[in-house]
Amino acid sequence: MNGPRWLPTMLLISIFQVITFYQVIFVQDGTLNTAVGVVFVIFTAIEWLWAVLSTIILSKSSLALECIAFFLTGISLVITASCGTGLLIKQFVAFVIGFGCYVGLLYVVQNTERAEKFRKPMAAASIVLLLITLVLAKNINGAYNWLVIGGLSIQTSELVKVAFIFVGAATLEKLQSSRSLTQYVIFAVICIGLLFLMRDLGTALIFFFTFVVLAFMRSGDVRTILFLILGAAMLAGLIVLMRSDYIMKRFATYRHVWDFADGKGYQQTRVLTYSVSGGWLGLGIGNGHLRDIFAATEDLVFGVLCEEWGILIAFLVAWAFIFIFIHSIRCAKGARSAFYSISSCAAGGLLLFQAALNIFGVTDFLPLTGVTLPFISRGGSSTISCWALLAFIKAADNRTWAGGKR
Repeated sequence: MNGPRWLPTMLLISIFQVITFYQVIFVQDGTLNTAVGVVFVIFTAIEWLWAVLSTIILSKSSLALECIAFFLTGISLVITASCGTGLLIKQFVAFVIGFGCYVGLLYVVQNTERAEKFRKPMAAASIVLLLITLVLAKNINGAYNWLVIGGLSIQTSELVKVAFIFVGAATLEKLQSSRSLTQYVIFAVICIGLLFLMRDLGTALIFFFTFVVLAFMRSGDVRTILFLILGAAMLAGLIVLMRSDYIMKRFATYRHVWDFADGKGYQQTRVLTYSVSGGWLGLGIGNGHLRDIFAATEDLVFGVLCEEWGILIAFLVAWAFIFIFIHSIRCAKGARSAFYSISSCAAGGLLLFQAALNIFGVTDFLPLTGVTLPFISRGGSSTISCWALLAFIKAADNRTWAGGKR
């Protein structure tokens, strides 16, 4: 997708988006929903404007990553639009902020020395933000991970994901003493520990997985990874003993959802039932029954994709995350600095791992952790963090800086 090669791909994505947006752009009486139309036009304009500008500014850069992200984000906007215009506007604003973070972070990490200056402030800000959340957050669906500010809900752990990788890559890239490593380990333990206290077990697991990837990328030592996993298992066992009632409630239905079809397994059994009812091509956007279930367009959105969009599109979405991960590894191999290699693999691994937790969780292959499906699930905080994480992968690609100043 170098240079003009991105044109056919962008045209295909735009055609797909026109077809899908057309299904939600008109209300039931056939009149045009102006707000939805405006969002679609602006979103399409941003896609093409970035394609043209990046071709001019980053002349040798690949647009493969952005094409996938725009494809997934477009699906998210359509699903959200089918739920309500107000929700669509919030989701679109989150995309704009996230895309701005993507461009801004791409500029910051262009220079590793400049990135190094942000390392400690970002680490401190992350811990403070999680502490504030732990103190002020209200219990929402069993977890204390949402801050409500002026009517807006913010899941702070989503924002800390970006800082977690940034701080880790910046620290491990210039690892010259055990003190630096110790500082990052302490930072990671504090973040993961606070997430456990918030009862945000899914995000805590994602953070730990990311920490393992960061550690492996720096050391390359399998024994170190096994030691970390063993230590985490011991810590998890201690937590289970301390909070056994809560843990058991969260995982009591795992592999037994049909035994609790009208109780704790209600969501997953409906996902399993309605997902296959959509067939290969789906029932049509907004025509599914799963959307009437709680958190359908958030935690259960993969089921909505299967039912309304069809299994083909759902599989294509799943493969998109695999492609992002493979792309992150390919970029890391030729990266000009360890910072880019570490952060690229960590970001790609995080997105793939989170997608796997969501997809396999709602289908009962894994315990349901309540994490979102990256880019697709409705939620502003998640959308912002996903776009920001892409900057690490984009920056690792040497073609991004081939024609620009380093």
